[in-house]
Amino acid sequence: MADRHGLSPQRGEAERLRIGVLASQGDFGAHAEMLRSLGAEPIEVRTAEELSGLDGLIIPGGESTTITKAIERDGLEPAIRAHADSGLPILGTCAGMIVCDREHLGLVDAAARRNAFGRQIASFEVELKVGGIGPDPMRAVFIRAPWIDEHGAEVEVLASVDDRPVVVRQGQIVLCAFHPELTDDSRLHALLMAMATAARNRAAEVRGISSRG
Repeated sequence: MADRHGLSPQRGEAERLRIGVLASQGDFGAHAEMLRSLGAEPIEVRTAEELSGLDGLIIPGGESTTITKAIERDGLEPAIRAHADSGLPILGTCAGMIVCDREHLGLVDAAARRNAFGRQIASFEVELKVGGIGPDPMRAVFIRAPWIDEHGAEVEVLASVDDRPVVVRQGQIVLCAFHPELTDDSRLHALLMAMATAARNRAAEVRGISSRG
């Protein structure tokens, strides 16, 4: 299925994709299983060296303060920024949405509000239509979830709950407020993989042009 940016998950190329999952804290194992089910090679990332050579990266849910401190402790911020600056995709889920916002890594021109829907007792599920992954809604699991309070013009809102943006995209970075790894709907992970394939193809084209020059 193609999204409005012209990216389509391509299972035939998935086995060649190495997708990192930040494993500082959070449910990184479920993301790895989801990626593996799609044919990608998941890489648990705990050091800057493990970010080298990846095709994409997931920053999972968990506790945003703990994840942010772990990124600082392990010296991961320069490597994550280099990954993003290279045009490689990132999927940030729940706490990952917060970690990527203006107040933290600053990878997306948006401000996320922590625990926006309430504490753990206020967790909920909803059928949510998300732009770019097809017409069918996906079951979204919100646990101590954030939302986007406000964002810049370059940020595209892909889904909202009660007019609060809960899935946004800026360039090669997609942020969602819920936990896509907790259901059997793998379309957001497939979108990340499609973006990774497109980035790899662009890089190969540039190398080809350079070699001919």
